Amino acid sequence: MSPADEDSMGEPVSDPEERRQFLRVKAPVCYRPARRRLARRQVVDLGLGGMRVYSDEEFKIGARFEVDLFLPDGTTITCLTEVVWIKPIAGESPAAYDVGLRFLDVSEGHHERLREILDEVEA
Repeated sequence: MSPADEDSMGEPVSDPEERRQFLRVKAPVCYRPARRRLARRQVVDLGLGGMRVYSDEEFKIGARFEVDLFLPDGTTITCLTEVVWIKPIAGESPAAYDVGLRFLDVSEGHHERLREILDEVEA
């Protein structure tokens, strides 16, 4: 099964029109694995259920780790994520892997802040 056959939560879907439970948009948000002194990277796309990112690290499907999200207003949200898919990227690309992360643990306040950012981008 390919990532295109799964919704944003990594669950199989039968109807291509129902692939994602949450809308994903390009938002001015950066990320990095929490508590690691790595450079921030732009999030490829972001939704309430998860995000797509580029990484040079090859994660295993099901791997869980915290990420820091750097929001446009200068605040940071730390949340637990799970790798739901990973694809190598060939050729001249921004990273070695394209990675789908599902949000597992986001506080209600942080979830609301993500919703506000997504609403601003959609407007």
